[in-house]
Parts: sequence; C-alpha cells; structure tokens
Amino acid sequence: MKQFTKLTLIAGAVICMASPVIAQKALAKADLAFDNHQYFTAVELYKSAYTGVKKADLKAKVLFRTAFAYQEINDMKSAETYYQKAIAAKYADPEAIVRLADVLKSQGKYPEAITEYQNFKKLAPSDPRGDKGVKSSELAQQWKDNPGRYKIENMALINSKESDFSPSYSDKKYNTLVFTSTREGVNQKQDITTGQNHSKMYETKLDKNGKWSTPLVLAGAVTSLFNDGAACMSKKGDFMLMTRCPEVKSKTSGCQIYMAKKQGSGWAEPVKLPFNLDTVQFGHPALSADGRTVYFVSRMKGGFGGSDIWRTLYDQKANTWSAPQNLGPQINGSSDEMYPYVSDDSKTLYFSSNSHPGMGGLDIFKAEIGADGKFTKAPENLKVPINSGADDFGIVFEAKKQRGYFSSNREGGKGSDDIWSFYLPPLVFNLKGKVVSNGGSKGIGKGEPVSNAKIKIQGSDGTINDAATASEGSYAFKLKENVSYTVTVETSKQTASATYKDGYLASKDMGALTTAGEKDSKDFMKDFEVVPVEKEIRFPAVLYDLGKADLRPESKDSLNFLYQTLVDNPSIVIQLSAHTDSRGSDAKNMILSQARAQSCVDYLANEKKIPLARMTAKGFGETRLLVKDAEIAKAKTKEEKEALHAKNRRTVFGIVNWDYQDPNAPKTDGPKVKPKVSGEEDDSE
Repeated sequence: MKQFTKLTLIAGAVICMASPVIAQKALAKADLAFDNHQYFTAVELYKSAYTGVKKADLKAKVLFRTAFAYQEINDMKSAETYYQKAIAAKYADPEAIVRLADVLKSQGKYPEAITEYQNFKKLAPSDPRGDKGVKSSELAQQWKDNPGRYKIENMALINSKESDFSPSYSDKKYNTLVFTSTREGVNQKQDITTGQNHSKMYETKLDKNGKWSTPLVLAGAVTSLFNDGAACMSKKGDFMLMTRCPEVKSKTSGCQIYMAKKQGSGWAEPVKLPFNLDTVQFGHPALSADGRTVYFVSRMKGGFGGSDIWRTLYDQKANTWSAPQNLGPQINGSSDEMYPYVSDDSKTLYFSSNSHPGMGGLDIFKAEIGADGKFTKAPENLKVPINSGADDFGIVFEAKKQRGYFSSNREGGKGSDDIWSFYLPPLVFNLKGKVVSNGGSKGIGKGEPVSNAKIKIQGSDGTINDAATASEGSYAFKLKENVSYTVTVETSKQTASATYKDGYLASKDMGALTTAGEKDSKDFMKDFEVVPVEKEIRFPAVLYDLGKADLRPESKDSLNFLYQTLVDNPSIVIQLSAHTDSRGSDAKNMILSQARAQSCVDYLANEKKIPLARMTAKGFGETRLLVKDAEIAKAKTKEEKEALHAKNRRTVFGIVNWDYQDPNAPKTDGPKVKPKVSGEEDDSE
C-alpha cells in the first residue's frame, strides 16, 4: 500500500515529463487526473482515450502512464501487461523497462525481473537501479528458498475483502487492536486515487477464548468524511496520533498528523500537530513507550528522496514539539521509507522501505537505535516469511515478545491489504541416543540395549543433568539455545542387558555438541557402546621377563588400558590377581604371582596416580588353572601345548565394589555391591 491516500506518501513528481497539450478532451482529463495522483480515475480515462490517439509516440506514452497508474494502485498484473505493451510500442524512456522489472519482482518473478533489470542496465548503465535490482532480486530468491522461522497466519476473522492495514495495540494488556480499513461502513465515499472506500479506524478486542471480536468503527470525531487511519496509541490510552487526508478534486491531497484525546468512550476532535505544513505530506506517526519521541513520515525539504522518516520530541507538560529531525541516510534512501514502529524498549526501529535491498514493493526492516538516538548500522531486512514480493508494512509487536501483527497485500489474503499475525516459535533441540552392549570378549549379545546406564550432560551455561536409560537402552534430553554440551555415560552394578546382568563398565567415549548458531530445530544423536562385566574381560597382555616380576616396557601400555578403565569408572575398587601355569614349584609360583600382581598395582599407583585405596594385589600361583594338565597332555604338538599353558599365565582384575568416593569430592551415596566376576587376560612367564 504505497499511496498516501491509503495513508502513505505519493511521489510529488515521479515522472520527469510535462503533460502534452493535445486536442482530445479525454486525454487531457486523464493527464490531469494522473498529474494529481488520482490514479484510479486516470486508468479508466487513459483506456478510454487510447483509441482516439493517433500518433505512435503518444500511444506509447498512454500505455506507459496506464501501466504506471495500475502500479500505483497495486494492480501489478495489469501494470505488467501495460508496461509490456508500452515497450512493444517502442516507448523511448527506459523507465518502462525498470518499472516492468519492479512489478515482476513485486510478484515474486525474480528470474524474469533480473532479465529486465539487465536490459535496463544496457540502456542506462549509469543508473544504479539496474545493479541494485539485479542484486536485490538475487537476494530475494535466496530468502524465498530459505525462509526463516516466523510463522504467519492471515487474520481472516477481522479482515475484509477491502483493505485492512496498520494494526496498533491500544491497551496495556495487548488485548485490543486498532487498525485502518476501507470496508463498507459509515461516511463511506470512493477514494479518487484508489477507487476504494475512504479509510476508517476500527477496533477489535480479544476475548477470553482467544478470539477477536467483530471490528467496530472508532466512535467520536476521529471518524470523518476523509481518509483516517495509520494511528498509534499512548501506553495510557489517553491520546492517539493519527493520519488524516482531506481530499480536494483536481488537487493533490495533503495528509497531515493529528492528535486526538480520549473523551468518554469515544475520541475528541483531532488537532493538527504544529509542525505540519499544509503544502507537504505528513503521516504514519509512531510513539515511543514513554510518549516523548514521535517518529513520522514526510516529504519535507532536507530529505533523501521520496518519503523519509523523521523524529520530533514531545513535551507533554508544556504541550510543545521540537523541530523535526531527519533520521539520516542509514534509514532513509532515494525512494520511500514508511510505517515506522519503535520497540517498547526504544532500542529498535521497524519500518517499511523500497529503497533498501528487498523482495519487491515495500519490505519491513529493523534498525538499531543508538543511545544517542542515532543510527550507525545498516537496517536489516526481516526476510521471508515476514516479507514477500508484495507490499509488507505496518508491523507491531506484543511488548518484548516475538509476536504481533503486520500488513501485506500478498497472495493468500482475503482482500487487497490484509492483517497477518506472526510469531517466532522457540527452537526445539533434543539429544537422543541409545546405550548398547559391545558383546564382551566373545561378542555375545553385541548391540543389546543396556538399561540403567546413567547419561550425564553438562552445559556451558553451568547446567548439569542426568538420566538413566530405559529398558530399550534409550535416553533423551531437551537442550537450550546457544549452549554447548558434553555428554558422558556412567554405569553401575544395576546397568544390565538381556545377556549380562552383573553390571557394565562405562565407556570413555564422550559426546560434544552445541546449539549455538543453529537456526532451525534439531535432534542431536549420540549412542554409546559399553563393556559388560564378565568372567574374562580381555585387555592387552601384561608381559614379564622369564621368571621375574618386573614389568616389561610394553606391559605398561597394557596397564594403561586398565588405568583408563579406572578413570572412566571412578567408583570401582578392583583386585589385581596374577596366575601362573602348572610348571615349577607351587611355592615359587605363589611368590612370583604375588610379586607380579604387586608390580601392576605399584605402576598404577606410582606412575598413574591411582589411589591405593582403589586397588589390592593378589597372587594365586597355579591354584586357578583355566586349562588342566590332563587336557594339555592331550595336545598333539609342542606349540599347541605351549598355547594352552599360556592361557593359564594371566593377570586379571576383579571388581571388589562400586562405592569408592574421592575424598576430595562431594560425597554421594552409591550402590554397595560385590560382583562375582572379573576381567582377565594372558601374561607370559
């Protein structure tokens, strides 16, 4: 909605050409209506006059102006048709081509628009609109292909088949909306620019069921014979600022900003603000939460082209207004900036523009307001789905929440302009996974779900959470936005699967993930594989020199595996046991095995700093042979017999209990059980 007679601003002289003096009376009337920006009337007059025009150049001009008028009343399909006709009729000004590109872009036809912008660049290489159009169309296509997270919905209950736009909250609880509409109602006359009814302000209220009431026209003197609307309310609801556009036939309408005070259940006679100039367009007031700063739109001298956004300070006690200040080139461009809205914390300005790179028509932007009230950063386009190829404007937020309403004449609406709701759903992040068995030394039960494994997550925000896996081995956590997490698994005697009932050893595996930078909801996955406690948990062989208890260098690597197991399972207390084969004397084997077990404990305690309270050493000599001598004797070769003796020479560890607590750490209650099993591995004498 770009016309000020729809409570926006019209360019004073968009086409740099003078109306030709021609004989045809109909064409003269059409030119007069066009020059006075009465585009709805001009369309019909030009179409009637066209058949009487004989000269080819004048015919092309009529086609161009018809297209221009259609564009100004937002009939983009008809504008496209007539611009194409004007170009085919050899209209000399390349303005027809760039405007055809604009209307194609406004319909979301970005590839076609790019082609026309490139055609325009060839004819007018110094005009920046060509390059700007190509770049913005390419951006628009990217945004269209990658929409943001906002959810929008047409407010069908309050919209009509006519134009409904510029919503504004009018109570502290955000349960009442005032908006502008051209629907059938009171004091309705046809707008000479658009052909629609004159606009009025309507009010709708939210009931306890979350349903908006049937809109009613505002009572009192704020409803006139003219176009009224584009209003904003004070936080107390005691006054409003509004736009009113008196209409004079055959003259340019002059819209102005008025203040109206609450009077009973209605509104008193609006009073025009003192900084308005009768010869200049003013409109679209926006009020800061404290009621002191008013942003508005005007074509006053000192702007940057088209309609600009300005600011004035209001002293309520003195009822005075400061001299208007232009917001500067960061906000205002060569075309139109309209429909300002300032956030409740006065830190962000929202507005609509067709100067900055956008998707077509008016796009909604936001800009950061500095502590000094100035703007130093480029505005940010709100992109899809808030913006579209059509006109998107008049946004308002419900306090500091990421939801509210805006206006758009995009497809899918109920009328010409409609009010749409929007909200930003929270990002939903989940961490899911399973804990399964690695099958132990023999691979039996590999992949079985493991229950009662404790999954622990720790966030960069300081939060720590844990949960036990279910019978199917699964777990799940909800994660926060912009937080990094580490994920670990802990086990106990109660950690079990179908095959293994006596506990599991925790995995040293650790997951790392972050939700920072994620723009879409996401499920993160992390599975763990854990080792069952069984009679023989294999770890690399511990080797000694023949008949000695000293650890060989490579044996330290084997014990490092056990060290990591102790680190990963900080609550277990173990017994390290050494065994020999049946050869040699019983007494010597017993002494040797005890010394070997003690060597392992000493290494873990002295070099790896495992507390002695977590380990004991026990030598069993040849008292616990895995393979009896009679079975070894049956072996056919010396190599086979030696291999069987090697099975008996082993270093094993068994879990004594699961209740060790670091004395330097906070004490916690843990299960106190003594499992029956241990892990074992061969050693060599």
